[in-house]
Amino acid sequence: MSSQDKKTDSDPRHEEDQSSPASEDNKQVICLGNNEVKSRAVVKYSAAPPPSSYALLQEKTDLKLPPANWLRENAQLGTAGTTVLGSSRKSKPFTSFGMAYDFIDCIGDDVDVVSDSENIKKLLKIPYSKSHVSMAVHRVGSTLLLDELDIQELFMRSSQTGDWTWLKEFYQRLIDQKWQRKKKSKEQWNEKAILSKFLYYSINSDGTAVPVPSDTEQAAEEGCGTAAEGPSWPATYNSSTTESEGSSQDLRNDFVRNILWTFEDIHMLVGSNMPIFGGGRYPAVSLRLRDNNKPINVLTGIDYWLDNLMCNVPELVMCFHVNGIVQKYEMIKTEDIPDLENSMFSTRVVKDIAQNILSFLKSSCTKEGHTYWLFKASGSDIVKLYDLTTLCEEAAEEKCQNPFTLPVAVLLYKVASNMMLKKSQNRKNYGTIRTLLLNCIKLLDEERHPQIIASAHYMLAELFQLDDVSEDEGNGESLRGGGSEDSYSDEEEEEEEEEEEDESCSYSTSSEPQDDSKAVAVIKSVGELSVPEKYKSTHQIRPNCTFPVSQDKEEKCRLVLSYVLKGLKAVDNSIKKESDLPAADPSTPIPLKYEERSQKGARDVEKEIALLLDRVGPCNEELKVMTRSGMLPGTWQHRMKLQLFLKASKAYFVLSDAATNLLKYGRALRYIKLALQCHDGYCSISGGLHPQVLLFHCQCLSLCGDVQLMLAQNASNRAAYLEEYNYQTKDDQEILHCLHRESSCQAFSMATDLASDPEYQLIVSSKCYEAAHDLLTSGVLKDLGQEQLGQVLKRLGNIRNEMGVFYMNQAAAMQAEKQGVRRSVCVAEQELWKKSFSCFEKGMQDFNAISDSVNTALLLCNIGRLMRICAQAHCVTTSEHSRGEFSPEEALYYNKAIDYYQRALKSLGCREGHSAVWDSVNWELSTTYFTLATLLQDYAPLSRKAQEQIEREVTESMMKSLRYCDLQTESARQPLYQYRAATIHHRLASMYHSCYRNQVGDESVRKQHKALAEQHYSKAVRLFISLSEAPCELLRTLLERVAFAEFTMAGQNSSAVKLKTLTGALEIMCETRHAFKLIHKELLEQQEKASDSSSSSELNTEEVVKLTGIFEPSFSFLLLQLIKLSTASKRKLR
Repeated sequence: MSSQDKKTDSDPRHEEDQSSPASEDNKQVICLGNNEVKSRAVVKYSAAPPPSSYALLQEKTDLKLPPANWLRENAQLGTAGTTVLGSSRKSKPFTSFGMAYDFIDCIGDDVDVVSDSENIKKLLKIPYSKSHVSMAVHRVGSTLLLDELDIQELFMRSSQTGDWTWLKEFYQRLIDQKWQRKKKSKEQWNEKAILSKFLYYSINSDGTAVPVPSDTEQAAEEGCGTAAEGPSWPATYNSSTTESEGSSQDLRNDFVRNILWTFEDIHMLVGSNMPIFGGGRYPAVSLRLRDNNKPINVLTGIDYWLDNLMCNVPELVMCFHVNGIVQKYEMIKTEDIPDLENSMFSTRVVKDIAQNILSFLKSSCTKEGHTYWLFKASGSDIVKLYDLTTLCEEAAEEKCQNPFTLPVAVLLYKVASNMMLKKSQNRKNYGTIRTLLLNCIKLLDEERHPQIIASAHYMLAELFQLDDVSEDEGNGESLRGGGSEDSYSDEEEEEEEEEEEDESCSYSTSSEPQDDSKAVAVIKSVGELSVPEKYKSTHQIRPNCTFPVSQDKEEKCRLVLSYVLKGLKAVDNSIKKESDLPAADPSTPIPLKYEERSQKGARDVEKEIALLLDRVGPCNEELKVMTRSGMLPGTWQHRMKLQLFLKASKAYFVLSDAATNLLKYGRALRYIKLALQCHDGYCSISGGLHPQVLLFHCQCLSLCGDVQLMLAQNASNRAAYLEEYNYQTKDDQEILHCLHRESSCQAFSMATDLASDPEYQLIVSSKCYEAAHDLLTSGVLKDLGQEQLGQVLKRLGNIRNEMGVFYMNQAAAMQAEKQGVRRSVCVAEQELWKKSFSCFEKGMQDFNAISDSVNTALLLCNIGRLMRICAQAHCVTTSEHSRGEFSPEEALYYNKAIDYYQRALKSLGCREGHSAVWDSVNWELSTTYFTLATLLQDYAPLSRKAQEQIEREVTESMMKSLRYCDLQTESARQPLYQYRAATIHHRLASMYHSCYRNQVGDESVRKQHKALAEQHYSKAVRLFISLSEAPCELLRTLLERVAFAEFTMAGQNSSAVKLKTLTGALEIMCETRHAFKLIHKELLEQQEKASDSSSSSELNTEEVVKLTGIFEPSFSFLLLQLIKLSTASKRKLR
């Protein structure tokens, strides 16, 4: 038993994975004759039972007598048992389409040719035969579909229905001016009847002839005539024929077996009905009946050889008869057939013929969807190829007048659909899919086939992957075609035609073609087909055509939206019920309104978002009522609109995201508005939302929040953003009109309006994020949106930080307006503080939920700043509008600020991970301590605290500030830290200087203050000297230190001690040279820039004059004291 004959377990067609030992040995068949060729046959489907042994008829058996089982249906003979024509049946024009529909995986790339085996044999015998050839050729991808185009049958139908009259006129004018139908002779029918009886005898157990009533034989002959004369061409598809009817009518693949046959480098899917027998020493043989008086010719030999190759049959059993009387049997091996006497032929030549014909057809049949006609007149050596689709168009007939139109279009659609399902495996096929779908759309009338057209446009949109918006960036790979889901399976019943054509054919040989201008390609002589690689140079068997797709996101999305719009129009045009909405003019833009928003508007947004969440929540109940446009739930229109709305929403989302990256925030808001309007339309016709749709909706809400936030932060460019926002393309307008057939599209209007109030925009942004958060934490998405939830929480924390900063800045601005005016803290300020603090706290909760310690630290830092603003607001102003004592409220808020800064540092842990944030918090903490100490020192609360206590608190705060001054790490803040440290030491030295001057009593305390003053003056001078930008501060510190020495000297009694102190003071005076050099240098630079009015010197000239005024008398005093001491010492010595 061979694998070709194994019966399938069920009716659906499938490829046989198992093979019997016999077939396994013969799976790769090398046929040796005068040359060798490679042939491999794999059965994709077989409806035949396991082959049984044939009955060896006795000599002298009369085949003219019918056996008892004649014309009874028999599985062994397959379809050959239902007609007196034996294994040859009249072919219908769609046999290849039936096979293509069943084995759609093979179409487009894997297979070169799909056809009936009889057609393959007829093509390969062209150079050897004078018989006519008439075939329809269709191209699908790189696959050619070949079907018998029976001109007799076609024109008989034309005379009855009026169809194809243009082709009949063309044929009569250019090819056969005297066409007439010819019938087969009675001798031919007798030969076919004998063959049929022989096959039935061969399966009969006793092999004897059993007479049957004469009326049976008469009925058989009548049946024979019916099979030949009856019309086999299907009715032309018209508007009343629906796709569902076409899917089950006349396109059925009813071959006994479908075989994937590889002949050299040509891959063919062929259908065969040849009966195969087996058993005993011969596991697979074919039976043939020959008249002993007629020798086997080349045509017959090629016919037998090709049949056995296609069906992987290793041997042939020939039964010879004379006038129906059996004479003998002969066993012939398949590889020996080419060497038989009187029928010798070269297998290499047959191979060359096959390759040349395929190359000729592939190079000439270039237009997918077109019906080509391969024609060779009887007795002619010229083979011509005509484009019937072009001829039909020239004849001004409708597309439906070509009965191939719908089957071809559906096949293109099905191949694209199948490739689309595998698009993730091979993106190189995208261009092929696109070409298939565009050609499919060209063939169909939108009014008759809206479902295929809408689905094809949806698949074209699906070719552009929008789920991952960055997947194609930087990728120069060119894309090639693909398709989507399969909704059609149009099949038509087929009949096989016998290969052998006798010389009495029905085509006139008297007239050669009068005009070649209509032919798209011509083989001038059939002899050319035998020349190796005659046509190979002009066309590869497998062309590698690519279709480049733009990498520009906006261009891709615009293409997607154009396909979506065409799909929506096809759906809308198919809906019978007209909408109650007034007819909209697509050329009139739909206004995108914007309004000034108030606090009431913000509350409206919150209410709108809450209603939205209730609306988009997942629902288990399917929509049961008719939609606004009249669609019924569950129909193809309903399903297609859902997909198209969702695709449009994704395209607008990608456009909005791209515009955001380009800082085109007005455009981004317009696109996200359209995306949410598409989603609103989706919700309006959907009974329940899939979790993935909800996840995408969360992305839209998050992006809307992002855009509103960026608009709030860039309010200065509002005019440009408004212009971008109000612009609309024609496609956008038409898509909106399609959406309005199903929904008002107002659910997101307030969330996507362009407002002028930054506070409103921040609130809208926050509410969008909150809505996304609520969806992601709902029951449906709780386990699916964890990754997205983290992103939304981060956005929530960020927007709450932004809102907190916004209210904090408003409070600071309000405070600045009252500066210099005696005032108390007003209610408005307190409300702003509360709002700001509340936003910061919520933001910290969001960041804590995702363990984001860095952002948590930043928010704690912002709260610290808020506390400092609160402290500044509680500053006491006296009646003279001067600063009062440092108040307890100020101390309270400054200490709170310190607490938040310390918490921020604790949140960060260490500097290594986040040095920039750490340095920022460290600086703010040092600043807060310094400010607190400075205010305590400058505006000491002496009415509440003792001097000593204040000095201790100042010292403590200054030292803590100094502790957070990072003097070692090289950074941009290092000079600031050095200046602050120097200032702290200077202030502490001044304080101890003052204490030393004013201290009365305990001498040990005075000595301690003196030592501390000296220490801090020394450190301050050293730090100021390292800073080249603080000469005035250095000079002031040195002069204070000189004054401190002068005061010390005044309390000394010993001349030697005084002289030592005086000498030290003069040395300090000498150190002022460095300060004066820096001042002189800056003064010169200032003079050089004096002509530039825009330049401003950082040097305070008034301060320089003041310090110089102190320096001169102090220096004179020191010199005078030195002279006095020196004079007094000399007198004593004398």
